[in-house]
Amino acid sequence: MKQRVVILGSTGSIGRQSLSVLESLPDHWEVVGLATGSRYDALAQQANQFRPGAIAVAHTDDTGSLTAALDYSPTVYAGEDALLKLVNEVAFDVVISAVVGVGGLAATLQAVAMGKRIALANKEALVIAGSILMPLAANSGATIIPVDSEHSAIFQAMHAGRREDVEKVYLTTSGGPFRTWSEEALEGATLEDALQHPTWDMGPKITIDSATMMNKALEIVEARWLFDLNPETITVVVHPESIVHSLVEYADGSIMAQMGTPDMRTPIQYALTYPERRACPSGRLDMCSLHKLHFFPLDKARFPAVQLGYDAARRGGTAGAVLNAANERAVELFRNEVIGYQDIVRLTDQALRTHHWKESPTLDELLAADNWARSEVAKCITC
Repeated sequence: MKQRVVILGSTGSIGRQSLSVLESLPDHWEVVGLATGSRYDALAQQANQFRPGAIAVAHTDDTGSLTAALDYSPTVYAGEDALLKLVNEVAFDVVISAVVGVGGLAATLQAVAMGKRIALANKEALVIAGSILMPLAANSGATIIPVDSEHSAIFQAMHAGRREDVEKVYLTTSGGPFRTWSEEALEGATLEDALQHPTWDMGPKITIDSATMMNKALEIVEARWLFDLNPETITVVVHPESIVHSLVEYADGSIMAQMGTPDMRTPIQYALTYPERRACPSGRLDMCSLHKLHFFPLDKARFPAVQLGYDAARRGGTAGAVLNAANERAVELFRNEVIGYQDIVRLTDQALRTHHWKESPTLDELLAADNWARSEVAKCITC
């Protein structure tokens, strides 16, 4: 039988690549639901091609235009709770959670509560609410397979030994567009500069996070919850070629690395087919052409964002929600050219240091911390 798939965030980079993977395996998968925030035109094109029975758009202003662009009549959900309704009311087997930011949290948590397989690309769900999501998955029997290339690599490498024998996890980073820039040069970094990622083709928000390395900060918190790791066992290492996606070191000194081309379709497909492996539309490595792979320690002075990830992972509680929300708001302000590049980390750090921390928050308290952090960043632009 075909597996029924819902994609939350289908019009974004991960969503589009997910559809590419599903299209290559038509005998195995059926798209039954698609959802976006506001890109109704792209959603309509996807719906007309894949013919899901239901679609969702978070912005109600787009409903009329969306319906007019469709050449068939699926169920259309609209509004802030549209993604949650889609998950609640559509029969599915797997959800690909690819919404960027807090917008996909409620629907992802609901899918976890239902005991479904979650192909998780929405790292914010774990960064914000890992303390809720992981126990919920344990109780419901949900299977959470990471889509992030780094966490997919860790997930795969951990199959080489026992969990209790893992001593260290290496999160690799390309170093982004500013890997070789001096601290002085970073003061003048522009939006255009930050969007020039050297190896990965991603959406603007994650590309900027890669420039600041805030993505590594978030990935540290994500790995802490996903694999139940002590933050001290996680090391960020710069690997410019983006061929080794992460590594796991065991008690005997063996290090297991997962390698592949920098193509997100590989971890997307693995999250869908695990534990099976099938031919994938992504490219293949030519091992004889690699010649050299480079690894460097992270320059913490030039990329202070990474330390914020360690701080949030150690503290737990509301710290992850504040880290994520403050960064999201700061990136938004940077994209609108309200603040400078260096202000992103400065304002995020300030919010993380000054927020009213709670050790064991409820979901409502996590969302309240999220709202506070966004407001605090906007308020402290001139601080």
